[in-house]
Amino acid sequence: MLPEDAARRQLVERAARDILGGAGYRRIETPAFEATELFVRTIGEATDIVRKEMYTFDDGGGRSLTLRPEGTAPVCRAYLEHGMHKLPKPVKLWYLSSFFRAEAPQKGRYRQFWQIGAEAIGSDTPETDAEIVALLAELLEVIGAHQIRLRLSSLGTPETRAEYREELGRYLHANEERLSSDVRERIDLNPLRAFDSSDPATRDAMREAPVLLDRLDDADAEHFTRVRELLDDVGIRYEIDPTLVRGLDYYTRTVFEFESAALGAQSGVGGGGRYDRLMEQIGGPQTPAVGFAAGVERILMAAGEPEVEAPLVDLFVAVAAGEGSRDAWKLSRDARRAGLTAQSELAGRSLKGQLRHADRIGARYVAIVGDRTEVSLKDMESGEQRELPLAGVIGAVRGT
Repeated sequence: MLPEDAARRQLVERAARDILGGAGYRRIETPAFEATELFVRTIGEATDIVRKEMYTFDDGGGRSLTLRPEGTAPVCRAYLEHGMHKLPKPVKLWYLSSFFRAEAPQKGRYRQFWQIGAEAIGSDTPETDAEIVALLAELLEVIGAHQIRLRLSSLGTPETRAEYREELGRYLHANEERLSSDVRERIDLNPLRAFDSSDPATRDAMREAPVLLDRLDDADAEHFTRVRELLDDVGIRYEIDPTLVRGLDYYTRTVFEFESAALGAQSGVGGGGRYDRLMEQIGGPQTPAVGFAAGVERILMAAGEPEVEAPLVDLFVAVAAGEGSRDAWKLSRDARRAGLTAQSELAGRSLKGQLRHADRIGARYVAIVGDRTEVSLKDMESGEQRELPLAGVIGAVRGT
């Protein structure tokens, strides 16, 4: 992150803190690396993330560690290890963290990237699903993301999905000659990923494939209907997409994805869903949960160039000559301790150069300190300049 990008990222962080914090979510940060087994068990061995994209290494003590490729599994591990199951439900957590995937860098997709995520753990109600979707929708709206589209679907329970996987597998095997080689290789491992293929022939074949949304049992269908009603109630527009498949194996029931046409082919901004069986996969009790993750870089791309206010500089302390540098140093420090934003001359510029620099950084006032007991204080907006004692500068800038 370069300095010129920092203000835009802070805009995203501030919006996340206000929106998620306002809904009762508390911030959590997990370690940058975890035991490899955590991701293999939760994300799924057949996923591209585990098969191709994880940065995995031996820690020198015979343990396999992996730089975190996603945030949900580490948060669930922390939830179990730190006794958060004793807290009132749902336990609401959010994070803004860096993640790592070994894939070819391209616009908006990097090997190290940042995500905002939120997890609501301990509730199986459709209201919790709707809140998670609504919070991400609000975040994207506040930041100004353009041309947003919300895709929504349900994956049912693992039992329903297991039956469907067999049905879909039979269909794929019967149509192998129409599928790309990578889809054929994964038919038995993860047939649902065929819906994500960008291969034209595969996409054509998948138009006739059975869809899981038509195979939901009564409870899953009722849950999904309720989620949709709640989103309708608050005016969140969505498209039902029965082919929506998230890239992680742990999802159950509700899944969703926000896309932006402003991003081109790689249009995903963020998404998530319910994962009611993940805690069991890592050794905990059955604990329902739902969450989202959204890429900071991709949010900013979708927002274009959000307006960011220039940092306020209340006072720039310039040095006229001689021993003034010592007084200037002390004045700038005292000003900051008094709650002002203050900078002092550090580059040895001429007085004329210092005034130009003060104007360039948008300083409200410039205090010109020299050998005399009095200081010249210049109002940079009006151009008015007056003489006053060194001890009076801070009060004058503060208007007191």
